Amino acid sequence: MAPSPAQAPGSSAGRPPHPGATPHGPGAAAARPGELPAVHDALVGVALPALAVSPRHGQLTGSGLEGVFLAGRRLLSRCVLRVAGREPVPLQSRSSGAERADFLGVLRAPGDLGPDPGLVVERSRDADGTERITLRSSGLRPVRLPVELALGTDLADLGAVAAGRPGPELSASVHGTGLRWAAADGTAVTVSADPPPSDALAAAGLLRWDAEPAPGAPFVLTFRVRCERAGRQQPPGAGRPGGHVLADAVAEGDDPRLGPLLRACVADLRALLQRDPAHPADVHLAAGIPWRCGPVTAEALWAARMVLPLGTRLAATTLRALARTQLGGRGPGAGRIPGPLRDAGPLLPPRCTGVEATLAFPAVLAEARRWGLPEQDLAELLPAAERCLHWLRGAVADSGFVPDPWPAGPARAETQAHAHRAAVLGADLLDACGRPGADAWREWARALRERFHDRFWLDDPAGGRPLLARQPDGRPVPQLGGWAAHLLDTGLTAAGRPAPGLLDKVRTERLARLLASPALDSGWGLRGLGEKEPGYQPFGHRSGAVRTHETAVAVAGLAAAGHESEAAALLRGALDAAEAFEFRLPEMYAGERRSSGAPPVPHPAACRPAAVAAASGVHLLTAALGIRPDAPGRTVALHPVRSAPLGEVRLSGLVVAGAPFAARVGRLGLGMVEEAAPGLQLGV
Repeated sequence: MAPSPAQAPGSSAGRPPHPGATPHGPGAAAARPGELPAVHDALVGVALPALAVSPRHGQLTGSGLEGVFLAGRRLLSRCVLRVAGREPVPLQSRSSGAERADFLGVLRAPGDLGPDPGLVVERSRDADGTERITLRSSGLRPVRLPVELALGTDLADLGAVAAGRPGPELSASVHGTGLRWAAADGTAVTVSADPPPSDALAAAGLLRWDAEPAPGAPFVLTFRVRCERAGRQQPPGAGRPGGHVLADAVAEGDDPRLGPLLRACVADLRALLQRDPAHPADVHLAAGIPWRCGPVTAEALWAARMVLPLGTRLAATTLRALARTQLGGRGPGAGRIPGPLRDAGPLLPPRCTGVEATLAFPAVLAEARRWGLPEQDLAELLPAAERCLHWLRGAVADSGFVPDPWPAGPARAETQAHAHRAAVLGADLLDACGRPGADAWREWARALRERFHDRFWLDDPAGGRPLLARQPDGRPVPQLGGWAAHLLDTGLTAAGRPAPGLLDKVRTERLARLLASPALDSGWGLRGLGEKEPGYQPFGHRSGAVRTHETAVAVAGLAAAGHESEAAALLRGALDAAEAFEFRLPEMYAGERRSSGAPPVPHPAACRPAAVAAASGVHLLTAALGIRPDAPGRTVALHPVRSAPLGEVRLSGLVVAGAPFAARVGRLGLGMVEEAAPGLQLGV
C-alpha cells in the first residue's frame, strides 16, 4: 500500500544507470526528490521475504526499484544481457504466477540478410533469485555467439533505494562459477552460473560464455543469487511459510475470467505470507509490495477476514500476532492494539491503523468462529478480544463517538461502523463463550445507532447522505466517497444472518442509490471521494482513486441488504478492472470515468500485489454466491445474487466447518450446495 508521508521512501533512483547500461524507458530516469518511484508497470515476483522487481524489457539496470531483494535488502541491482555485443529487442513480458516474470526478445544473428530475426531470447526470473536464459536459433547451421552478463549490486536497503539513496555499487570478486560482493556489515552475495562461464571479469562485474545454439539445440544458462550472513549461505526464498494456510479453491462458470481471477488472488496471497520473526509458527500477510512488508497490520487482518472461505488458520495466526502487540496495564490505552498513522487524504488528519485493528479484532474472531475456527484457537484469543472491547468502552469521547486517531481526533463515520460491528459481534462472542456483558454491548450498539442517525446523517431533499466525519469541535465533514461502503458491512451472526447495521432500511436504500450513482461508481469501482465533491482528485488514494477492497465491501454489503442491481453493476465493473490488470488486482487505481475502449488507469505508487486487494477477489466471488456459514450451529445458507450477473458460478475447494465445501449458483439465480461437512444442514 502507498506509504504515509512519514514512511514514504521518497524518490526513485537518485543516480544514473551504471556506466555501459542502456536507459530503458521511463523507469531508467531518476525522479525528483520527494517522489515515489513508479512501480505500476513493473513485473513483481513475490515469495516473501524475497521479491524481484523487473521492468518490462527484462534488463536490470539499477534504476528505481529494479532488482532482486531479500528481507528488504537489494541483492542484485544490475543484470544486463548482451549477445554478440547487443541487447535483445524486447517483444513481450508477463507474470507467470506470483513468483515469476517471463520475458521474450529477439536478435538478428550475424549473417542474417533479411528483416527476420534469427535468434530468440527467453528469460524467466524468479523471486527466489534464480534466472534461466534460453537462446534459440532458427538458422540452418550452428552459430557461435559471445554471451555476456553484466552484474552488480549495492546491497542497499529498500527504503534507501526508493528514496534515491542506494549508495555506490560494490566491487566484485571472482567466486566459484560466478561472482561475489561483500558489504562492510559482513553480508555477502554470490551469483553462481550453470554452465560455468568461460571468463569472469571481476572489475567489470562481467561473466562471459561462448554459446553455439543450433536448430533444436538451444543454449541454456541458469544463474542463482545467494545471500551469506554470518558465514551461512541462504537463498532468497528461504524461510518461506510452509503448511497449508489457504485452501486450493477453484472458480468455474459461464464467465471464463472467474478461474484466472481466483487463481491469481490466491497465488498473490500465498506469495505475501510471512512469518512472525519471534514466533515462526505464526504467519500473516504483508500489507503490500513493495512498500509494506513490515509487522502485522490492520490490512492483514481485514484480508484474513475476507479469505475466511479459504480456511480459518490465517485469521487465527494473524489475530495471535496482533494480540501479542496489545497494550496491557490499567490505563486508558489498555487493550488497544498499536498501529502507525496513515494518510487519510486532504479533508482529515491521518488515521490510526491501531484503532482500526483493535475494533476489527473481536469482529474477525466472531466471524472466524462462524466459519469453523477450532475451539482451542477461540479459547486462546477470546481474552484479547475482551480487552479490545474493554478499550472500546473507554475510548468513546464526550460526543458519544470513537475518535480516530484516539484520543483527540475527529469522529469518522467509518470508525463508528467498525465500533458498532465490534459491539454486536463481540456480544455474540461473549454469549457463545459463556462470558458476561453481551446484553450491555447490544444496548451500547443500539444507542450508537441512535446517535449516528442524529449526528451523522445529513438530510436533504434527495433523501440525505451520511457525513464523512465530525471534527472534534462538532463541525461536519460532509464529503461522500467509497468509504461509505463500510456502513453496509455488518458482519454475520447466528444462523449466518447479517448483523444489524448502523443504518435503518430507508437510509440503507438511499446509500445504495448513492453508491450506484456516476459520481461514485467510476465504471471500474467506487471512487474514494465522489467526483463532484470538493477536493476530488482521481489519483488521490483517499480522495478519488478506486480502492479495490472498498468496492468488494460494497458489493457484499449491497447484496446482503437486497440491493442486487447496484451490487451487480459494481461486481461487473470490478471484474472488468481485474481483467485489465491481468487479474493481479492493485491496491488502488485512478478514479477516472470509464470510457469505451480505454482500460482503467493505474496508480503509479499503488502496491501490487496487496493483501486486501488480492483478498477482495475472493470476497467478490463468495459474495456472488452469498455463502453464510454457522459452523457452531451446523448450518450453512446460500443467498446468491438472484440476477446472476456472472451467469452460472461454481466455487469448490472452500472450507466451512473444517471440511471441503463447494456450491454453485445457476443462471436463474438459484443456489445449490454440492459438497459440505457431514451433518452440516442447509440453512434458511
